[in-house]
Amino acid sequence: MRKNFGPKTWLYPMPVLILATYNEDGTANAMNAAWGGIYDYNKITVSLGEHKTTENFERTKAFTVSFADAANVKECDYVGIVSGSKVQDKVARCGWTTSKSEFVNAPIINELPMTLECVVDSFENGTLIGSIVNVSIDEKFLGEDGLPDVRKVNPIIYDSVHHFYIALGEPVGKAFEDGKAIK
Repeated sequence: MRKNFGPKTWLYPMPVLILATYNEDGTANAMNAAWGGIYDYNKITVSLGEHKTTENFERTKAFTVSFADAANVKECDYVGIVSGSKVQDKVARCGWTTSKSEFVNAPIINELPMTLECVVDSFENGTLIGSIVNVSIDEKFLGEDGLPDVRKVNPIIYDSVHHFYIALGEPVGKAFEDGKAIK
């Protein structure tokens, strides 16, 4: 028997995304956003309300998206519960350092393993759509094949039912391969 809950924002897995932009004074700002994903081949979409981050990317037309990881849970949660309008140096308070993206006018948070560097395509009705210009990753998170290794990145997901952050686990199958066994 199934139990009904009505409409909820329950979706598994829900990535924990850290959006970073530059403030007017050039300092880095970051926020935690869970309602996002790939929109098209080189596009990302994130559902946002009005934030300091939205003011920033509307001005700069750029942002970065880093994957929150298990090593930075406290810091990633902090940038989600503290407003950049009230705490200008919240990235520094996390102990994070940043580098300027080579491709867009936005900061890369050095402590987070993997970053999508994006330009704003549109921001309407709280929905951000951006073009991914580059993906950068700290080389220590690459596998033997020279590509990102999700186990090394150790991204976290958000459990919107119980309000937990959960690290992803081990592979359980091979995409575009395992289904071939069913004839």
